Formats: sequence, C-alpha cells, structure tokens
Amino acid sequence: MAGRLFLGIDHTAIAVSDTEESLEFYRDRLGLEVVGHSENYGPEQDRLNNVFGVRLRITALRAGAGPGVELLEYLAPGDGRPMPADERANDLIHWQTILASPDATELASELLAARAVFISPGVVAIDEPGYPFPAGFLVRDPDGHVLQVMQAVTGN
Repeated sequence: MAGRLFLGIDHTAIAVSDTEESLEFYRDRLGLEVVGHSENYGPEQDRLNNVFGVRLRITALRAGAGPGVELLEYLAPGDGRPMPADERANDLIHWQTILASPDATELASELLAARAVFISPGVVAIDEPGYPFPAGFLVRDPDGHVLQVMQAVTGN
C-alpha cells in the first residue's frame, strides 16, 4: 500500500446522556473550550452509526493542543444503555481518554470538591523510568466514562 493509512487522530467521540451536564464537567471543570455544535441526522448518519432513525446533538471540545473530544447526545432513538455501574479497567467495555494537566493535584482537589467519582485513591505518583508523566489519576465523567488525567511536565 502506497502512502500512510492514517494521517493522525483528530478527536475521540463519546456518547453522553445530557450535553449540558457533560459541559459542566468538560468545559467548566476541566477547562476544555467548545469549538463547535451540530445536529446530525439522515440516512448517511444512520448508516455511519448503524443506528436507524438517529438524531445526534454533537458538541466539539478542544484543549490548547492535541486531539479534541466530541460529546454525542443521542436525541433519537432514546434506547441507549448506560455505562454498567460495576465497569472496571479490565473489562472489555472499558475505554479511557488521557488528558494532560499543568497541575493534576489542583485539578484533583477541584474535582473532589465537586464530588466527581474517582477510581484512583487521589493523585498517584508514577516512578517509571522514561514515562513522560510523573503523576496522575483516574476519574469518571457524569456518564461514567473514564478520564486519565496526567501531570504534564513543563519546561524551564
């Protein structure tokens, strides 16, 4: 095959039950910026998602750099299943999005104060030679999706 199969990763898309509630988390708590909105429907979207009669409210979010996050609220059909309450990191359904923060400890404190659901017992130090992040934590968004928030190393 000539050339490259992929040029890069633009974004991850996650289904959410309530866009406004998710925006309170991703925009207001994590600081991502809303960069676009759309409502998608029609035969192309039906075939793309393999969900027929689909109507999606899509909200695109970005940080200062890197791939974005799209929130997909299925306005129709409304029969999607929630994240299993007992989902764990070793389950095949598990998916996590990794975010880099300039201050993971401060962000963890803010999320704890906001009663976010943590998987990690707080910020965990990572003493792994060559690993690019010195610390991080796992937290769930309002729908149960897992975010791995890592401490970014800033240059001097």
